[in-house]
Amino acid sequence: MHYGVGVVPARPYKPRDKAKVETGELLAERWIIAALRNRKFFSIEELNQAIRELRDRINQRPFRKREGSRATQFGAVDKPAMGSLPTERFDLSEWSRARVNIDYHIAFDTNFYSVPYNLVQELVEVRSTSTTIEIFHKSQRVASHLRARGHGHAVTIAEHRPRSHQAHLEWTPSRMVRWAQTIGPNTARLFERILADKPHPEMGYRGCLGIIRLAERYSAQRVEAASERALVTGACRYKSVESILRNSLDQVLPASPPPSATPPHDNIRGAEYFE
Repeated sequence: MHYGVGVVPARPYKPRDKAKVETGELLAERWIIAALRNRKFFSIEELNQAIRELRDRINQRPFRKREGSRATQFGAVDKPAMGSLPTERFDLSEWSRARVNIDYHIAFDTNFYSVPYNLVQELVEVRSTSTTIEIFHKSQRVASHLRARGHGHAVTIAEHRPRSHQAHLEWTPSRMVRWAQTIGPNTARLFERILADKPHPEMGYRGCLGIIRLAERYSAQRVEAASERALVTGACRYKSVESILRNSLDQVLPASPPPSATPPHDNIRGAEYFE
């Protein structure tokens, strides 16, 4: 469609459909590859120049059983039928599907991209190129982003956020914390920490929901213990809690932090003694 041409592939089990292609390959092997097999090249440019010279020699070589050459046939038949190339290069893209999370972001290629908040829980299509991410809902484009590099980045457009999150969505930071309190106080504190560390609290919903799902897999008691360890160690992320549970570190008490000051004692002289 982009170049205005049609592709007619060879039929399966019909070798005669490929006769001209195979003949062209044989010609290149005999007149180019075989001719250059003993030469050494020290750059791609030098090799390409040698190939061009042999290619032109093949095209100018007269036919044996008919008049003209490949070059004259190209000028008389193919070139007049050729169209100009499109003004813009073809932009190769890939299509996939994603579900909009409650934080109105989709996950794609380890990063997160926002869509309008009213599409929460909807299935959308993602068109990705090397530079852009386009999101479609029912064949209508609803968002376009520059493609993020790296991992775990959130690309958010301010207009996609609801003006009053509590008025438009049932998911609020306070509801997340209340849900965490059903597991335990440490889990609630961990949720507060996760939500506070994000530029927008909604960006922490995905991790909070993941921790709640861990309670279904491991039990609320273990998640509560893992949350306590995560708070002590400062690893306040879903991945850290999941790693603690997977390695059973929640059953091992974290090392107590060293005392802030040396307790007074008669046998301790202190720094003043050496002044």
